[in-house]
Amino acid sequence: MTTNDHTPTNSDTAATAVEYAPEHAPRLNWAEHAPEVYRAMVRLDAAAGHGLDPKLRELVKIRASQINHCAFCLDMHSKDALAAGESVERIVQLSTWEESRHFYTEKEIAALELTEAVTVLTEGFVPDEVFERAAKHFDEAELSQLIAAIAVINAWNRFGVTARAVPGHYRPGQYK
Repeated sequence: MTTNDHTPTNSDTAATAVEYAPEHAPRLNWAEHAPEVYRAMVRLDAAAGHGLDPKLRELVKIRASQINHCAFCLDMHSKDALAAGESVERIVQLSTWEESRHFYTEKEIAALELTEAVTVLTEGFVPDEVFERAAKHFDEAELSQLIAAIAVINAWNRFGVTARAVPGHYRPGQYK
């Protein structure tokens, strides 16, 4: 049986144990080879999160990571959200927040909508109505921090996806 410290197993009986697919290897440990960039990203991430509610910040990071298919960041920020007191239910519903709006506040919905607009840039720009809805719920300083947090998680996602960072080993607060 193949198990890793992050792979769930059925502990009821050995006969019902599940064999999971093998873990992929990372392509590159970019942080090791570009340590100054990594340290700058860590500082930028900390600066971008200043003044934002920790739960909201994690919801934004999770949603951007879902869109960008960054399994490593999704693992990390789901765990950090749980550690910050976020509910499993709200994290699970996040990928379909538009259909389950009743799980989120209007302020969180505005932040999620802005996250999607900044992450995808489908129209080549962030629509005025999306920005205006966010501006109704965040003062200019907080909105600036939110935009920074969205931009930073998108950058982290690009590093994680490109380097094929391996999810499952992160422990909440590990990199703080």
